[in-house]
Amino acid sequence: MKLAELKVEEFTTPSPQSVHVTASLSEVWDLMTNEGIRHMLVRDDEGQVCGLLSERDVRTYSQAEDFEEIEAKDVMATDLFMATPDTKLYEVALEMSKNKFGCTVITDEDTGFIGIFTATDALNALVEVLRGDL
Repeated sequence: MKLAELKVEEFTTPSPQSVHVTASLSEVWDLMTNEGIRHMLVRDDEGQVCGLLSERDVRTYSQAEDFEEIEAKDVMATDLFMATPDTKLYEVALEMSKNKFGCTVITDEDTGFIGIFTATDALNALVEVLRGDL
């Protein structure tokens, strides 16, 4: 297979952790630190991905007096970069690099949410390419 033909789905983290829009930032922080998560997806009442919290987003508010009352929906990013599973890996990586995105939400028209592709996933793909594993 040509490297330019690699699909993002091959390196996507499937079914990552997520929280409800009403989760407190304190809850989110605990989950992120306990599980080693840097990007937390936020879901609405229907279970649809509606936002994203980065470790940096949550840490910014960690010293706030009302940290335990602030909800995910109050600070989550809603303008998410999304791609389909069959999008070429290099296209997603290039877009992430140009826009300084830490991750991309991978969705499918038929089944909906599939996973998340992070900068770490991109580095893992690079390692596989450089080692000749692909």
